[in-house]
Amino acid sequence: MVSIGGGAANTTSLLRLINQRAVFTEIFRLGKASRPELAQVTGLSKPTISMALADLERARLVRPVGLRTGGAGRAALLYEIRPEAGWVLAADLGRTTVRLALADLVGDVVARRQEPSRAHSYESAREQLVRMAAELVAEAGLEPGDVTVTVFGTPGIHDKESGALRLAPNLPGWERPGAVDGLAGVTGSPYTVENDVDLAAVGEGAYGLGKGISHFVLVSIGTGVGMGVVIDGGLYRGARGAAGEISYLPVGEDVPGLDRRRGMFESVASADGVVAAAARLGMTAVTAKEVFDAARGGDTVARAVVAAEADHVARALAGVIAVLDPELVVLGGGIGAQAGDLLAGPVAERLRTLVALTPPRIEVSALGADAVILGALAVGLSTARDLVFERAVAAGPA
Repeated sequence: MVSIGGGAANTTSLLRLINQRAVFTEIFRLGKASRPELAQVTGLSKPTISMALADLERARLVRPVGLRTGGAGRAALLYEIRPEAGWVLAADLGRTTVRLALADLVGDVVARRQEPSRAHSYESAREQLVRMAAELVAEAGLEPGDVTVTVFGTPGIHDKESGALRLAPNLPGWERPGAVDGLAGVTGSPYTVENDVDLAAVGEGAYGLGKGISHFVLVSIGTGVGMGVVIDGGLYRGARGAAGEISYLPVGEDVPGLDRRRGMFESVASADGVVAAAARLGMTAVTAKEVFDAARGGDTVARAVVAAEADHVARALAGVIAVLDPELVVLGGGIGAQAGDLLAGPVAERLRTLVALTPPRIEVSALGADAVILGALAVGLSTARDLVFERAVAAGPA
């Protein structure tokens, strides 16, 4: 009899937790919601909704925020997630720039930093992250332990078995075993490491051109080259996290400037490849941006470089389209932001000669340099939502 009673109590407690999570998740998704709205979207009864809301209020996860008026009948009390219930730190660790942003649990950014990267060595890069994170946390009036989760966006692939970053030559020292594990000390919070281009694709799906599109790819071209793949509305990583490593796609044996160690496509299409192509044609340029600015100004050599870049990108995309059949291709990264207006049209035109079916739309990301940070925040907010709920449950009734 005791066993049966205990089982019934456990079942009741489990159902109560399931209901709380369902209500919490829907408020998180909707932003603000009333009891009738929550009953409709969850299928739970109004008394069950009221009980779940009371539990979530006691756990300081949700709060009443006002009344919804304008319709017939009584005004409905609205509930929202308590922004201070959790905090997400997002970091974009690149070769040239480091960007950090701190957001509350509803996604409002309360502090951010951007600095030239100290990625010339592992130690200096990690020290920079620790310092910048501490500055952000202090600016927001928080303690390091208040950060719920930290999401790091980095080039390459996180090898979870060895704790190293693979295929990230622009971050020297991070390829050694255990290097990524050092990120645990940046805030002391739980953390995750994602490929930066994958995060840019997540950001595009959450806040940009990919919102509401089930199948699209984001091609990032800048210091390096990579691609984020979204299939059926979700990020596709591949068996070893290497999906989208298009820097290694072949571009033709007779293309000048190939570097197979770096990746054939990346060696000719990246920013360094653009500058090198301009130099071979007699144009002196320090940055790819100078080449693109000259092309806009009518410079013949610069226009030839842009035409070659468009051809490289189109050839790479032809293979991608044949395999994935995306609805949309978003051009991102430094070159995507600087020269998307110059490349989108020629790339689309060239694709019409390379693929059998009508090619997908080619668009330029409007998120710019914030794409990775926004993707990291989207990932972090989803993780933080689960963590704060689990911690509230573990703490028990207030």
